[in-house]
Amino acid sequence: MDFEPYRAELVAYCYRMVGSFHEAEDHVQETMLRAWKARDRYDATRASLRTWLYRIATNVCLTALEGRARRPLPSGLGAPSDDPEAPLAPAFDIPWLQPFPDARFEVGVRADMRLALVAAMQTLPPRQRAVLVLREVLEFSAAEVAVQLGTTVPAVNSALQRARAALAEAGEATDAGEVSEPDDPKVRQVIEHYMRAFEAADVPALVRLLTDDAVLEMPPVPLWYRGGHDYGLFMRRVFDMRGTGWGLRRLTANGQPALAAYAPEPGGGHRLHTLQVFTVTGGRIARNVVFADPGVFEAFGLSQEIVLNTFDGSR
Repeated sequence: MDFEPYRAELVAYCYRMVGSFHEAEDHVQETMLRAWKARDRYDATRASLRTWLYRIATNVCLTALEGRARRPLPSGLGAPSDDPEAPLAPAFDIPWLQPFPDARFEVGVRADMRLALVAAMQTLPPRQRAVLVLREVLEFSAAEVAVQLGTTVPAVNSALQRARAALAEAGEATDAGEVSEPDDPKVRQVIEHYMRAFEAADVPALVRLLTDDAVLEMPPVPLWYRGGHDYGLFMRRVFDMRGTGWGLRRLTANGQPALAAYAPEPGGGHRLHTLQVFTVTGGRIARNVVFADPGVFEAFGLSQEIVLNTFDGSR
């Protein structure tokens, strides 16, 4: 009985459920262990192996989520700041939402993996969250989900309606239409221009690439900013502190374009500073979620230091 072909999709599922890549990997490992121990009791006439594994994974995630606070982004906790000089004090007591390293698992570029949508999913009660993902994303039938959750079809349908309504109120939906892929030529061009402006610490050029109400947020710092003016003022502060000549590496996270930013060091070389995940809409950047968590860097396998003249930094 081979469970490995399902590992990638189970990690993506658990990530949507718990909002943490590291925890998702742990939950899938627990799922595989439980499945192996129970393999003699598996009945192929009652459910496919895939359905059976999702039932186990759902139970693992629901148990892990009992009594636990949701994983937010800063924009989900309060109003934007209007002080670009505010102290950058991390809030390590908050279990922040983490990005998903696309390169680690072949899950495809999917609209339902977007950071903003996963953050919105975290506001749902865990069982509603499970119903939403199992029905809307993974396309299990209501009857299959009822078995997986030990409930009834009417209860599944009711939970799905409530989950849809909550996401719609939050301005998110799993069927929100086609999301531009990171390799879309227009998206690549926007990110290329952003890279050049960032490397040169050119704040006006950065701001010209933003939508009018662009969001900048920086977990684990609980501050966030809205609009090109405050975005630009904050970036001016960053460049005044760290200078020009940054090194950038292009990658993807949550099916979105992303950059690893390396700040110049006084003695030479460049040290890893942040991972930035972008939302590009209408040819402009609408959101930049900037992560500075060493655990996130580890999940993406990012080098801590680079030498710019040997850095691949491919466009």
